[in-house]
Amino acid sequence: MGQRAAVYCRVSTGDQSCERQELDLAAFAQRGHYDVVSVFRETESGNRTDRIERGKVIALARDRQIEVILVTELTRWGRSTTDLLASLQELEACGVSVIAQTGLQFDLRSPQGKLFSSLMAALAEFERDLLRERVRSGIAAAKRRGVRFGRQLGVRVKADRYTDRVLHLRAQGQSYRAIAQTLRLSKNTVMEIIQRHSAAQAVTDEKA
Repeated sequence: MGQRAAVYCRVSTGDQSCERQELDLAAFAQRGHYDVVSVFRETESGNRTDRIERGKVIALARDRQIEVILVTELTRWGRSTTDLLASLQELEACGVSVIAQTGLQFDLRSPQGKLFSSLMAALAEFERDLLRERVRSGIAAAKRRGVRFGRQLGVRVKADRYTDRVLHLRAQGQSYRAIAQTLRLSKNTVMEIIQRHSAAQAVTDEKA
């Protein structure tokens, strides 16, 4: 009997199918004498962090129910260099390796795997540096166009959205607590809206 394996297939959109990946990996598993425990199919963008099926595969690894994970290519498994390295390190602790259909085995315990890990770590840091630089450049360009970041002084987006309803309920004689429960706001937000309105009304009355 060969090593126990989980097959993981992923496509990005609903109009795609995992069928081709599954067939290719079934043939690959047969050639490599892997004992396929289960097949997992996922339709999810590689950028999403909540890939449920991949989480199930990792759970099998943690429970020591599999020894390898079969994928058509690494981009099907990892979302990014950082994510790929982190997941491989977690799998290493479970004694599980990822094997691509090309036959490349990513086992961080082997000399090849350790070299791969070092290269991945360097690439992950490079990716982070690029991302930080893009963010800084984007913010600088936006500021030059006059875009203002952060909460602006005097702006109360949530409070302004609920002002009319809070004042209407208050005029009906409801307490701060009752208004807060009705509108699902904090009591402090309700008090702030009413006090701000009262202050503004007092200024208007003085001018009149």
